[in-house]
Amino acid sequence: MRKIIYVMVIFVLIGWVGVGFAKKDLDIQGKKLISTKPPFTLAFPSEFSLVHSFSHANPGESSLTRIYFFIKPDGKQVEEMLILQIADKTNPQAGPMRTTSLKPYTEKRLYSKEKVKKGELELDYLIQLMAWNPDAPSLQPIVKKGFVIPSHWALQGQFLFLYQGEHAVFVRYSRDVNAFGMKVSEKGEDWEKGTIKGNEKKTYEAFQKILMEMIDSIQIKAP
Repeated sequence: MRKIIYVMVIFVLIGWVGVGFAKKDLDIQGKKLISTKPPFTLAFPSEFSLVHSFSHANPGESSLTRIYFFIKPDGKQVEEMLILQIADKTNPQAGPMRTTSLKPYTEKRLYSKEKVKKGELELDYLIQLMAWNPDAPSLQPIVKKGFVIPSHWALQGQFLFLYQGEHAVFVRYSRDVNAFGMKVSEKGEDWEKGTIKGNEKKTYEAFQKILMEMIDSIQIKAP
């Protein structure tokens, strides 16, 4: 199979089966995520709540994608958000999965884009500034649960890895820039990678440390 698994999907909110669906394949113990398919563990930066999950089939790519929404709120306002996507190969006769390269929303506010190796595992990651949009169709499962997603700048880290050609794991973690305890600018030009400085740079560096610790925490288990 020379199909490409497009993990950066536009969420199609159909056929969702609720949070209970996640219990078959995932477990959360405090800040630790335990996945059984594929078998890996990951340390979250905070204690997240799983608020929604659903799956959709990709017949043309011989895969099924499972999507999980996690949040850490301050009261009812979202402060941190993590979206986990796992694509599972559904046709044993197909060739190994492949993935596309991670792409930023804009190069102006892309701070890092690298590959890292953990043993035999290779991960792609990037860090960027983005704007949370509470009206985005993909975020409505969170809004409909009564949580408020502020229209703020947020730092986002993405990382992606393949597991034995049978699964693709894609994580998007974002955090409100106002949640770091520093007064920061609301002007996009102050966050551009060529001019970022002061508290904006300190906030980015704090976020980078959090993301790299999350990546370093990944432990792959034998099947």
